[in-house]
Amino acid sequence: MPVGAIGVLIAGLSARTSLRVGAAAGMGAATADGIYALIAVVGGAAVAGLIAPIATPLRWAAAVVLLGLAVLTARSAFRKPGAAREERPATPLRAYSGILALTLLNPATVIYFAALVLGRSGEGGGAWFVIGAFLASASWQLLIAGSGSVIGRLLTGERGRMITALVSAAVIAILAVRLL
Repeated sequence: MPVGAIGVLIAGLSARTSLRVGAAAGMGAATADGIYALIAVVGGAAVAGLIAPIATPLRWAAAVVLLGLAVLTARSAFRKPGAAREERPATPLRAYSGILALTLLNPATVIYFAALVLGRSGEGGGAWFVIGAFLASASWQLLIAGSGSVIGRLLTGERGRMITALVSAAVIAILAVRLL
């Protein structure tokens, strides 16, 4: 399973906040994958054809959002402990909805799922495909969140927090640029 910008974002969020927040973010990504799997099963090639013309603007939007998140993450690396925070603290609901929205900006997922659905032989099994796609994504995203949480516990000092945030920001920025 590849780790893309969303996975890095989930791991970094979990490392900087808590496993609960990271797991909620991971479930947001898994929900988006489940939604796209359902769309692929229901609409198949027709949906992929509708999304193809707007794939490039959506990819640009996702890259801009990811670059913004990379800047905010890098900026947080230099914040002094106990300093006043301008942004609202991360909550599970905010993490879930934010990652859900960001993951839904990636139209390649529904095109990929549509190709899988159309490539399967025989009828039926659509519901199992959706459930399987969701569960596979959820287990992977929760593993990423758990790994991020472990890294966060190992690097709890000020220097570790700064290094984690800077590495996370750099990887997110690189993956955002590659998205373009």
